[in-house]
This record gives sequence, C-alpha cells and structure tokens, in this order.
Amino acid sequence: MHIVLIEPEIPQNTGNIARTCALTRSSLHLVKPLGFSVEDRYLKRAGLDYWDKVEVKIWDDFAQLLNAYPQQRKFFATTHTSQYYYQVKFQPDDMLVFGPESRGLSAELLDVYADYLVRIPMLDIGRSLNLSNAVAIVVFEALRQLNFPELK
Repeated sequence: MHIVLIEPEIPQNTGNIARTCALTRSSLHLVKPLGFSVEDRYLKRAGLDYWDKVEVKIWDDFAQLLNAYPQQRKFFATTHTSQYYYQVKFQPDDMLVFGPESRGLSAELLDVYADYLVRIPMLDIGRSLNLSNAVAIVVFEALRQLNFPELK
C-alpha cells in the first residue's frame, strides 16, 4: 500500500504514520509544503527507530507524484462523501491519500476525484479523527481485505 500525506502539518502525526507504514510495509509519500522539517525531533521521536524500515518519498507537489504513479488507484479520505472506506475493494498497490490536519483535502481534489472519495463513519460533533488514527483505520481495512499479505 501507499500512504500519501498532502501538506502534513504536525510532525508527531507523520512520525506515527511512518511507524504504521514500517510495520505494514506500506510506502509513505509526503507532498510539500511540509509543516515541519524532516529533521524535526518530534517527527523523529514519534517514528522511534522505524525510520530506516520505511520507504519515504518526498514530492514537490501532488502533480509530481501523479506523474510518477499514473497507474495506481488513488482513494482520498474526506468527511465530504457518503462512501465509506470499507465499501471499497482495495488492491495491493492502491494509494490512500490524506490531507492536512487543519483543513483536509482541497475542494479541487475532491471535485476531480469525486468517484474515489472515502470516509470513516463518525459523529458530526467536531472536525474529524486524528490523522494518524485515520490512516491506521483505512490501511488496516485495506490490508484485512487482502488477508494481511506478509504480516504475521
């Protein structure tokens, strides 16, 4: 699986997501601008000693990533859809795309990829789940559907 974070803002979330990626053999893609330095101590601390076990790619913008992975299906996590993440039949090389913590994915991306939006069910009493929790929920459902390949 590929986890894509567009303009992540909180280093601790990205560190936690890197740890999830390492333990699930998922690639982590970070799309600039980043809200922190990749040398940030909170980022490194949250990722613990897993950084050397995860493939991390940093992209200047989303278009650059799209050009590098034109064939992969991409699913965009948002609260602005009625399709739930567990209704999708995931494939091994799918990309799971998440937006910035403070504002989510842009309206432009939501319009372009309207057929590929997924949501996590939750009460409408706040913005949404923490980004690292949302990533874990969706990636583990995708891996469950695939019978947890290579995981024990």
